[in-house]
Amino acid sequence: MDRLDSRRKGSTGSTRPLIDPRQISIEPFRGWQILNGGELWRFRELLLFLTWRDIRVRYQQTMIGAAWAIIQPLCMVAVFSLFLGRLSQTSTTDIPYPLFAFCGLVPWIFFSTSVNGSANSVLHSEKLVTKVYFPRILIPLAAIGSPMLDAVIASSLLLLAIALFAPEHLHVYCLLAPFCMLCIAMTAVGLGSALAALNVAYRDFKFILPLVMQLWLFATPSIYLDIRSPDFQQRVEATSTWASLALKLNPLVSQIAMFRECLLGTVPQWEPLLLSFIISLTVFIFGIGFFRWSEHRFADII
Repeated sequence: MDRLDSRRKGSTGSTRPLIDPRQISIEPFRGWQILNGGELWRFRELLLFLTWRDIRVRYQQTMIGAAWAIIQPLCMVAVFSLFLGRLSQTSTTDIPYPLFAFCGLVPWIFFSTSVNGSANSVLHSEKLVTKVYFPRILIPLAAIGSPMLDAVIASSLLLLAIALFAPEHLHVYCLLAPFCMLCIAMTAVGLGSALAALNVAYRDFKFILPLVMQLWLFATPSIYLDIRSPDFQQRVEATSTWASLALKLNPLVSQIAMFRECLLGTVPQWEPLLLSFIISLTVFIFGIGFFRWSEHRFADII
């Protein structure tokens, strides 16, 4: 036995145990919990894998691949330019209306795609949720990876279009555009996470969400109108106080307007952006908290 023990020690070079001493204790938490930074860092590779999986599945077996990230906003720009830019004469800016609409549609498409992807992400990962433990919040977080890549591609084309058709509007303010996209991403993650939890329990949200996103598009006039113009402000004040309140409570109105102003070199208005950032942060905290509060039931009812 002594000779066998010496051979084992000599082959390994040390007496270190073969079993990893680290242990993971899975226990239910009490109350609301937002994000566990240490746990997310330990599962960072899984987050990257889930993000890459969504990107690969999105463009798998497609003829033009990532070019769909450009075709979608360009088609919507054409429709908006035809029915709003020419027929309605709603453009009150000194830049071409297609470029004006392009600046509003890029963040909107990122938001709508992120919310739809996050809301359905848990249902699409049914086998993964029921078989292995990992932080479930990684699923809706990874769902915004593919829309973010599309937004980067579309934003690159947008900057190129501004440099070609309106180079005098390029300004250092364009460096603030990623901050606006960050606020929009916070809103999308919070809302998408809450809808993902509700979608597991009530499948009606899978059918309600497309209708809500279509209505939300037209309820965000900063996408297709110049909300900073005096004419628009007078029309809002003349309608009712409810319309003005709805515009203030919709965080995308100020964030999309701020995104356009940063790209086109207009002096940003900070007070509406600050209010929308507070609303986005509230939506993010509430959505993540509701998801974490509901995730212990996913494996049983999914």
